Amino acid sequence: MQRELVVRVIRPGAEIDVAGRLDVRTAPWGREVLQACVDQGEGDLLLHVGSLEIWDSAGLGVLVGAHRRARRANRRVVLTEVPPRHLRLLKATRLHRLFVVEPRVA
Repeated sequence: MQRELVVRVIRPGAEIDVAGRLDVRTAPWGREVLQACVDQGEGDLLLHVGSLEIWDSAGLGVLVGAHRRARRANRRVVLTEVPPRHLRLLKATRLHRLFVVEPRVA
């Protein structure tokens, strides 16, 4: 089965780029990847989401789960490059209060 979610590790445990679809079909694999990233590193986990075409409620659940796991490890999930339509969704669901949202850091 071809995955529609593409994850590129930039710095293991610290920075990843996510592209494609984070939805009900790709959520289980996305959850595994994010959990591994949280467990591998320390400090902020930069999650570049600018190339995500879509995320649904299952995808948001994956992000919330990663946030909770990171908090238990004294880490933060920082969403970068959040497209305006996704930022509106985060605000509508009030999840913008949960995540740190920043432009991409060089």
